[in-house]
Amino acid sequence: MSQPDTLPAVLAGPLLRRLEPGRLVLWLVGSRALALTLRLQLPEQALDIELDATLCQVVPVGRQAFIHLIDVAFADALPQDVSIGYDLLITEAHGRSSGIAQWAPHLLYANAQTPNFVLYSHIHQLMHGSCRKPHHPAAEGLLCVDRLLGEARTPAERPALLIMSGDQVYADDVAGPMLRALHHLIERLGLFDEHLDGAVVDDSTKLYEHPASYYHRADLLPALKHNETLRERFFGGVKKPIFTSSSADNHLVTFAEVMAMYLLVWSPTPWALITPQAPQLTPEEQARYAREQVQIDTFRDGLNGVSRVLAHLPCLMIFDDHDITDDWNLSAQWEETAYGHPFSKRIIGNALLAYMLCQGWGNNPDAFKEVLSRTCALTAQVRDNYLDAHAQDQLIDELLKFQQWHYVLPTTPALVVLDTRTRRWRSEFNLKQPSGLLDWEALSELQQELLDHPSAIIVSPAPVFGVKLIETVQKAFSWCGYPLLVDAENWMAHRGAAQVILNIFRHSRTPGNYVILSGDVHYSFVYEVLIRHRNAGPKIWQITSSGIKNEFPRRLLDWFDRLNRWLYSPRSPLNWLTRRRPMQVVPHIPEHARAGERLWNSAGVGQVFFNEQGQPEAIYQHNADGTPRTKMEAPQ
Repeated sequence: MSQPDTLPAVLAGPLLRRLEPGRLVLWLVGSRALALTLRLQLPEQALDIELDATLCQVVPVGRQAFIHLIDVAFADALPQDVSIGYDLLITEAHGRSSGIAQWAPHLLYANAQTPNFVLYSHIHQLMHGSCRKPHHPAAEGLLCVDRLLGEARTPAERPALLIMSGDQVYADDVAGPMLRALHHLIERLGLFDEHLDGAVVDDSTKLYEHPASYYHRADLLPALKHNETLRERFFGGVKKPIFTSSSADNHLVTFAEVMAMYLLVWSPTPWALITPQAPQLTPEEQARYAREQVQIDTFRDGLNGVSRVLAHLPCLMIFDDHDITDDWNLSAQWEETAYGHPFSKRIIGNALLAYMLCQGWGNNPDAFKEVLSRTCALTAQVRDNYLDAHAQDQLIDELLKFQQWHYVLPTTPALVVLDTRTRRWRSEFNLKQPSGLLDWEALSELQQELLDHPSAIIVSPAPVFGVKLIETVQKAFSWCGYPLLVDAENWMAHRGAAQVILNIFRHSRTPGNYVILSGDVHYSFVYEVLIRHRNAGPKIWQITSSGIKNEFPRRLLDWFDRLNRWLYSPRSPLNWLTRRRPMQVVPHIPEHARAGERLWNSAGVGQVFFNEQGQPEAIYQHNADGTPRTKMEAPQ
């Protein structure tokens, strides 16, 4: 085990999270509890703020891994629409201090002495995307944002926000080399161990050493008849003949594994601390490991730019399924199966706990005071580097009941981020049927949030207005009792949820301009939506950007795109069989598309420019492969 003084002081971060004129929220992981001072370089003065325990809460997650949750409020609002430089000074035991230029020079752009941010008086432009899978062969979409920030010369040229709308990490689909790196980092940092109930192995240490730990995690369940459903649905991988093949054979299990994943996908520093070698594998697995290693190496090499983006742009996040597990809470039967077994419940709970610490807290710190206090109590009970199993399960129970994952920012336009994963409208007639993405209570709360706003940006991980043909295929599989085969998760799949969300859009006191930002589907598109027979509005734009580092099977998407245009053309009677028949959906056309193409299939990140009324005036998709950005053009 490494001694603390042999490790860099900062392992990951800082990440800028929720930034407002009266409040700054940052996230950082150190190899020890750090004595920090926040230095702000305002236009007319420098401001130093010592980050004591009231402003920086430290949560240990290992012997040499400490999350620093920084939350600073200001009596006098910070200036808006100007660049503000910032630094985090680390005071050492001998009294000397060092700043970001010394301990993380890779976070600085050319000729800059510190990182900086801008607090905008209104959202004039933003970047957004989802689905960042490290071992996917597509290029890294966040490097598009890094290039954009590096070229920006004035605050007006920079986005106000980066919105990551789901699948920031893949806990359920992990490459062999990435899993090996996680295990080496767990050992290097002494990330906490845990006891496991309902598995072949008794604890995390035995899990990491078990022959089934790589590519065979389904075998970690006891071979009992009543576990077969769990093996098939949760751990064994789900073959999806329509869309993709999803593999869970390296599914993350422990809290330490998920925490190590966050460190390795957001920061280059932990990679310099480990030199993982391949484990014992069969020849077939060795070949797969070698192929995956190429992609993981490329992913690692881009992390300087990724971490630079996260240190300069306020980043807001929300989970989708892969942050926790594939098809998370898809149906009531799925929930019954997964939460009814202690092993799968622990796996889900560990991922949710790591999400809370690494993503959820930074979106809305006020909502997490109680669960964060319980988390600190859990980490204070560590004995011999093991978490207390009973306290861990109690905390997981609390997180599974928690209902404040969604949040609202008082921006202009208003920004409303939806939790479409935990507050589901479960089918009352057939437990196998897909649940609605929001239940009645959550939809009612959404309507109240939207009342009397002239315009609003809604972040919904799954598109509200999706591709009709694909939704029809999903519906057909659901009718046959196989919603898991096709990820049958769309707003129109549940009658109640579909009717209520469409009625919200038609309410006379809800916004006149809606922009819905989505991801999830691994392709990008823009729809402009109008209410039929109502000239006064509202106007709705469905803007989908996916994935950051993921793509849809190309030939299959080409066929879906073509068939969708044929079967659901404006004059097609099939439109009257959809739940959206009171609305007219007009697709925008990708600038560089082939004739007739509506769906854009390229990893990257979306960019939206807004006018004073909160309407999108220009919509782009930046392509990770280096080709010019694609404008999503309105039809003439």
